[in-house]
Amino acid sequence: MSVLIAIPARYASTRYPGKPLVSLKGPDGDKTLIRRSWEAAVAVKGVDRVVVATDDTRIKDHAEAFGAEVVMTSPQCQNGTERCAEVAAHLPGHDIVVNLQGDAPLTPAWFIEDLVAGLWAQPEAEIATPVLRCDGRALNGLLADRRAGRVGGTTAVFGTGGRGLYFSKEVIPYTGKPYADTDETPVFHHVGVYAYRPAALAAYPGWAVGPLETLEGLEQLRFLENGRQVLCVEVQARGRQFWELNNPEDAPRIEAMMAEMAAQG
Repeated sequence: MSVLIAIPARYASTRYPGKPLVSLKGPDGDKTLIRRSWEAAVAVKGVDRVVVATDDTRIKDHAEAFGAEVVMTSPQCQNGTERCAEVAAHLPGHDIVVNLQGDAPLTPAWFIEDLVAGLWAQPEAEIATPVLRCDGRALNGLLADRRAGRVGGTTAVFGTGGRGLYFSKEVIPYTGKPYADTDETPVFHHVGVYAYRPAALAAYPGWAVGPLETLEGLEQLRFLENGRQVLCVEVQARGRQFWELNNPEDAPRIEAMMAEMAAQG
């Protein structure tokens, strides 16, 4: 099995322009978001190649300066999946292509390892994505974002065998009760990583953008809207915290998480 990880990174983010080049202070010093995401990717076992996929020369020059391989993609790509499809066409021959979005530097290596193993074990699935059960602390963070009018993390609901039913930037399912920080909850945080079989990835850019993808701004919904199976692979935190950098307010939260994890050893 040959695995390629592509890290889509665009400068012109609507909510957070220049996000890949934002500096995050950690125990190992100041590093940009894209560098921390690349370091997370190269730590994954069983991967044959890691590339940064961008349409911006500022990101390209910075990524190459710290040693990353870069594939330039079209500025017309509407999302990371379309960018990964261009990478896969440029670098054919891989059995699985992983999309590690460039705003998820806290993604543990085992999330991606378990994701690839899950997709490989279910040949009927065309795309897989990890989901992480929220504890009360994570759920309360999602709810606080929504109350403040911020679009925070994405949640997922799935059925038997991990078959994805829906993904939303709202907090679903509705729980209607408070949770303490250490409580287990029925809400699953969608981790912003995807693993694709090449044929499904190649077909994706040719499908029209549907109403659900338009409303939610979630690229994986295009697969569901076209009747394709999305496999949700539950991953375990193993004491690690996970959060994505969606808004400027997320930067200090991620920095605090990195400091806390370093203190725990």
